[in-house]
Amino acid sequence: MEADEDGSDIRASTLKNQDLITLQSNVSVLLAEYGWYLLFVCIGVYVALQHLYKKRTQQEHSGSPGAVSDPVSVVRRQEAMEAARKRMQEEQDAKAALFLEKQREVEEERRKQKIEKWENMKDGKSSKGNSKFTENSEEASTSTVLKPKSDKKPLRSSGYNPLSGEGGSTCAWRPGRRGPSSGG
Repeated sequence: MEADEDGSDIRASTLKNQDLITLQSNVSVLLAEYGWYLLFVCIGVYVALQHLYKKRTQQEHSGSPGAVSDPVSVVRRQEAMEAARKRMQEEQDAKAALFLEKQREVEEERRKQKIEKWENMKDGKSSKGNSKFTENSEEASTSTVLKPKSDKKPLRSSGYNPLSGEGGSTCAWRPGRRGPSSGG
């Protein structure tokens, strides 16, 4: 019976070793096929954890604990922010008021022009270009009168016909070469 017990111990130990051998072969196959990928993933996880750890320590040192321990500085900071917001709002309101004033002036000018145009129409004057004509006539009277050039030469001779094929040889059309293009 002792022999049977010894035999069962041997069988159990070989079974346990076979499980380890199977596990070892599976792991070696996995590392052989995906080893580089696993290495890169591990490095990426390590770098991400280091980054998160640094970020967390920086927040602990400079963030919340300082603000909670010093409420006076928080109140001062909030008051400064309110003052800055109020100042910026006042600047924006002033710019808006200036813009509205300019818009009113432009509208008033347009209204005056329409009234003037209507008055001119009632009097029988021309409505188109009347104000421009008066401005141009004033400018013309103040500026010197230029003489028109009388010695102009025509760009082409009077007998020029582009369809006749005569004339400059630089503009003649030539058909392309037939056949394959010669390349180096």
